[in-house]
Amino acid sequence: MKKGLSKIAMALFAAGLAFNVSAADIKVAVASDPTSLDPQEQLSGQTLEMSHLVFDPLMRWTQDLQFEPRLAEKFERIDDKTVRFHLRKGVKFHSGNDFTADDVVWTVKRLKDSVDFKAIFDPIADVKKVDDFTVDLVTEKPYPLVLQTVTYIFPMDSKFYTGKTEAGKDKGEIVKNGDSFASTHVSGTGPFSVKFREQGVKLEYTRNANYWDKSSKGNVDNLTLVPIKEDATRVAALLGGDVDVIYPVAPNDLERVQKGKDTQLVTLSGTRAIIIELNQSTNPALKDKRVRQAINYAINQVGIVDKINKGFGTPAGQLSPKGYAGHNEALVPQYDLTKAKALMKEAGYEQGFKMSFISPAARYVNDVKIAQAVSAMLSKINIKVDLKTMPVAQYWPEFDKCAADMQLIGWHSDTEDTANFFEFLTFTKSAETGMGQYNCAGYANAEADKLVMEANAETDPAKRSAMLQKVEAMLIDDAAYVPLHWENLAYGAKKNADIKPIVNVMNFPYFGDLVVGK
Repeated sequence: MKKGLSKIAMALFAAGLAFNVSAADIKVAVASDPTSLDPQEQLSGQTLEMSHLVFDPLMRWTQDLQFEPRLAEKFERIDDKTVRFHLRKGVKFHSGNDFTADDVVWTVKRLKDSVDFKAIFDPIADVKKVDDFTVDLVTEKPYPLVLQTVTYIFPMDSKFYTGKTEAGKDKGEIVKNGDSFASTHVSGTGPFSVKFREQGVKLEYTRNANYWDKSSKGNVDNLTLVPIKEDATRVAALLGGDVDVIYPVAPNDLERVQKGKDTQLVTLSGTRAIIIELNQSTNPALKDKRVRQAINYAINQVGIVDKINKGFGTPAGQLSPKGYAGHNEALVPQYDLTKAKALMKEAGYEQGFKMSFISPAARYVNDVKIAQAVSAMLSKINIKVDLKTMPVAQYWPEFDKCAADMQLIGWHSDTEDTANFFEFLTFTKSAETGMGQYNCAGYANAEADKLVMEANAETDPAKRSAMLQKVEAMLIDDAAYVPLHWENLAYGAKKNADIKPIVNVMNFPYFGDLVVGK
């Protein structure tokens, strides 16, 4: 116990946190913080979480996966390729600049240039200013996911981000995993502005006194985000009253939070797929489909969920969770050690080989333990795994190098649609279009790519669903990746923090609407 408290004290004192809080000042402990303040630098959960606090989207998801107008008050379809958005008037950025259509146009054009976001915005052929508060999004062809795409548009302050820094650099430049004006300076329209940031230590937000949404009941004046990567330490901080909200709550700690005298547990079925990419570019053995299939057969997805995650999750046999357009009921976990060994022998690798494996630490629920379990499972088919785990801040730059034979990654489709999984994880990698941005498998399947693109132009839901289900089956047959499970989500909070209405399957709580009682 003393050891645990010592860790809490170190984490909290390092973040400058006091132990007595008022109703409107809260502390939130998370596994990791955003790597940048630029909402378009990296497509990650931490970035999207930050974006909903500091910026505002044109539209956002509700808990029941409907669309809620935000900076766009309403929309209308002009023709089969054009959707018109009517923008909210009287909104100001943190800088004091007025929000207008110019900011939306500037933001969308920047998104189309972002390495991480360009694939999402590839179907958007043009963004046109109709007047100061009206914008048209024009697609190359009929596109069924325009509103889903709009949830990614967090208008940036074009005047604030235009021009040169004292060093002569473009203020609007996007620098991946590097230093830029936008990664350290913020002007959004959101419920909070950034007060102080020290990466890996704390991120302080303060209420935007000029926030446009006067109907929001949110009463948090100051929010301090502090990363505490150890699951047990995060829970101890909540149970000890040192923080107000924590997430994720590890499966081993669910009961402790639920039974806490002053704490509550809120859980949701999640849609984030945890997978392992098999890099055909770094290991010749992985070019053999039989070897990739053997690896899939050797990994016990059900065992991982049951034993490591204590049943808190859903074993996966594909990318699409149930309810998604491409979910294929026929695709289930394939664990079969006998078949795995037979395939290794057939491929000429009965004696096995070595593989490098990297995994983030404290990014996903039990990620390190899962990576260790996978390594042990592969040893049963004579694959010797060299596993390296690392904090998120170090992991993503390493992931982007695509240098390891196996890389663990979780992906949540923020369009809540199957195609997003394919576009980022399995599509043939293209620097020009941004497709396959997180495909570090070196995998390329022109037939699957073509089918996804055709599905993205198909407006008949049944036909589109059949096309995406076919792609799921193709990828599993080809062992393009190893599906593990879909994560469940768990939040812990003090009983006076009404978090249930603000959490969602996207896993970025709308803290601007949080009500904290006395």
